[in-house]
Amino acid sequence: MLANPHRRFNPLVDEWVLVSTERTRRPWFGQQDPSSRQPDVAYDPTCYLCPTNTRANGLINPGYDRTYVFTNDYAALRPEVSADRIEQGLLRAEGEPGTCRVLCFSPRHDVTLALMSKPDVRAVVDVWADQTAELGATYQWVQVFENRGETMGASNPHPHGQIWAGTALPHQAARENASQRAYFETHGSRLLLDYAAQEHRGTRVVVEHEDWLVVVPFWAVWPFETLVIPKHPVERLPDLTGAARDSLAGVLIELLGRYDNLFRLPFPYSMGWHQAPFDGQRNEHWQLHGHLYPPLQRAAVRKFIAGYEMFAETQRDLSAEEAAERLRTVSPVHYLSSAVPSTD
Repeated sequence: MLANPHRRFNPLVDEWVLVSTERTRRPWFGQQDPSSRQPDVAYDPTCYLCPTNTRANGLINPGYDRTYVFTNDYAALRPEVSADRIEQGLLRAEGEPGTCRVLCFSPRHDVTLALMSKPDVRAVVDVWADQTAELGATYQWVQVFENRGETMGASNPHPHGQIWAGTALPHQAARENASQRAYFETHGSRLLLDYAAQEHRGTRVVVEHEDWLVVVPFWAVWPFETLVIPKHPVERLPDLTGAARDSLAGVLIELLGRYDNLFRLPFPYSMGWHQAPFDGQRNEHWQLHGHLYPPLQRAAVRKFIAGYEMFAETQRDLSAEEAAERLRTVSPVHYLSSAVPSTD
């Protein structure tokens, strides 16, 4: 049955995905992503994220030597905004106080998470956790994410991510919260821990570690989408033990290295961490997890959300099982690893 067109259910957000693998055989004459390459200089004097350089607002970056966090110069959320509401019939709006921060992963302009050393990626994980704890004291939702590559809207190739925090619970977070809570109330266990146990050593697993499981989810939408799940109960990034943070650094290096090696190019993706909201409630139903959404389905050919997917239902051409097999069989040793000096 699964070789023919079929729908798969995503229990995390309570929606269905249409899978039609025959479409991968069609010729492609549409838009292709321009080829891109990794920057080849460790320091770029024109880059507003490199150490000691001047940003657009005139502030000067310090000479940081590992990670650096600052408030976004063009923040989409600001703390001084009023939370006032307006209602005019069907028209409703409300102010959204919050903040947006930029996290430079490394002072080097010519690396990515996949090319950084394990201790340096561990430092990034620690900052994710520290920023989550700090911002969670004020805001309900803390969104840690990275847009990698021009395709995903990254405005600068310097290795960096972002952390946005807001007062409201966003739509995707609310859906995941409701689904996980309903599952926990019915089964007495966490939805994603049960899912990780079911996928253990299965055909959709890409990387498996004592502490972590990386899987192309059964209900994946993006061609090489992956879900990163701790194999033990964890609600938020600050709750991760030191050992789990170390192993997460290794898992990310391997996974992102496999991504780049798949088509031997800097693989674009959006990565985001979903963690329990800071809503003052017990969140024993919530399991920390990371989503990675890469748009490339063939070298330089990007998946677009259009047509049937915009107006009816999400659809994918590449089966989750085939995507996972391709990621598993590609080498985890980055094809550019010998070109970037170690910072250890």
